[in-house]
Amino acid sequence: MDQYQITILQIDLADAFRRCQFDKRGAEMPDNHIEISSPHCGEPYLLTPGPLTTSYDVKRAMLRDWGSWDSDFRAMTAELRARLLAMLGEGQDEFDCVPMQGSGTFSVEAMLGSLVPHDGKVLVLANGAYGLRAAETLRYLGRQVTLLDKGDYMPPRGADVAEILADDPAITHVFVAHCETSSGILNPIEEISEATYAAGRKFLIDSMSAFGAIPLEVANLRFEAMVSSANKCIEGVPGFGFVLARKSALENAKGNAHSLSLDLHAQWSHMNTSGQWRFTPPTHTVAAFLTALRSHKAEGGVGARGARYRRNLEVLVAGMRALGFETLLDDRWLSPIIVTFFYPDDPAFVFDRFYALLKEKGFIIYPGKLTVVGSFRIGCIGQMDENVMQAVVLAVQDSLTEMGVADASPPQQALAERSRLLAEMNE
Repeated sequence: MDQYQITILQIDLADAFRRCQFDKRGAEMPDNHIEISSPHCGEPYLLTPGPLTTSYDVKRAMLRDWGSWDSDFRAMTAELRARLLAMLGEGQDEFDCVPMQGSGTFSVEAMLGSLVPHDGKVLVLANGAYGLRAAETLRYLGRQVTLLDKGDYMPPRGADVAEILADDPAITHVFVAHCETSSGILNPIEEISEATYAAGRKFLIDSMSAFGAIPLEVANLRFEAMVSSANKCIEGVPGFGFVLARKSALENAKGNAHSLSLDLHAQWSHMNTSGQWRFTPPTHTVAAFLTALRSHKAEGGVGARGARYRRNLEVLVAGMRALGFETLLDDRWLSPIIVTFFYPDDPAFVFDRFYALLKEKGFIIYPGKLTVVGSFRIGCIGQMDENVMQAVVLAVQDSLTEMGVADASPPQQALAERSRLLAEMNE
């Protein structure tokens, strides 16, 4: 890694990076700027939307064992729930936090299976894998589903929602992924929420890869519940997810669940009565997450975390474009979570070789999910800052040289696809 931590002024990408105007010593850095250290164990940076690179303090928090029934651990659970609720801002008193064991998908299923009644019907807005997964989950649960599939990356719009809800009075809920990491698009949840409640329906959000970095305050956005997990923007490790839901929705959820272990109402009721998880909790993951939550607040909360990720995005995109790469999405739709880049048209570019070379240099990226043209994705979240992103671009530059790729610009088909996409987005 050391060979890639060189001063940007010494390379041809200097002008691109200077345009971002984020120097480690510069006045634009916030007062609560945190120092980012290289991964303590020498592992590669995870340029993915989670699991992601965590701090040494988060890793170290897992070295101690905790009794799941002990008062110390109950206090940790209570602090975790309170800190997450505080991130909702004014109006948080109407909500409660319910942690659930398992991956984020477990918590999505718990939310859908518990908050949607047996005779409910959900409009699922999909523009990637996670919307489609929610629709599949609802079918497993025996709930009625209407699927609006916008393809790999088109955003669902409020007008789409209003039209569908007007035509189908049986729909009770609307579901969307806040940030669809298949493409990296940040979906327009504000206009979707407005259309949902204007029609007298209820809004459910999968904010898995956005919560903690993108504001989701109940005073500014109406929703019944949202779900995220420990190993995303709060920078913990995998092991549990959590649902932040209106207390009224949780009260009405009794008897809805299809599953003993994924019964959100039962978990909520048990926690509020005993302070304990119903079944064995991931104690080490909870300890790590609590450390991550404290670090999140120390950094400056959602605003500061999101600003760091936004700087990561800007430095990454500027550097990659300077090399000739093009993003799938226009700047308006780029999220500070993960970015999709088109493959170069150069015949010397082979993704598997590119991936392996970057891994050798200390960076693990994500393959793309587009079906029309080749692409790959680079994440901006985790224990990384703009200096790491500069190193990523240098590693990309050196990898292209090793592969013999002279030009990173995409094929005309990719640019035509993007033009079509932008035209449809702007309709």
